[in-house]
Amino acid sequence: MNFPNDLKYTKEHEWIRIDGDTGVIGITEYAQGELGDVVFVELPAVGAKLAQGKTFGTIEAVKAVSDLYAPISGEVVEINKDLQATPELVNKEPYGKGWMVKVKLSNMGETSGLLDAEAYKKLIGK
Repeated sequence: MNFPNDLKYTKEHEWIRIDGDTGVIGITEYAQGELGDVVFVELPAVGAKLAQGKTFGTIEAVKAVSDLYAPISGEVVEINKDLQATPELVNKEPYGKGWMVKVKLSNMGETSGLLDAEAYKKLIGK
């Protein structure tokens, strides 16, 4: 299982890759494996405001439907439109083409509450 060191993680199994004042958000390889085959992803509209720890969408798999939680507060500047037609990208490339939203960050201080790769591995027992 892959846990990229350049990402920050949440206890709810989302990841964020921060570049300047922008963050790219998705779900972890572990989370997509637990969900099974992803069949639908509901994402917020561009311009939506996300609040750290609050839901910003849902992901539906064959096994279950789960909420998506924002790892950090900010404004959605882009959504991954490819997921509408091919939601299975979340399963195939959770850290690449399976990303979900790009956010302009509003509070960089919130990153201090996120997990690094080692802490996330301990959380899930890997």
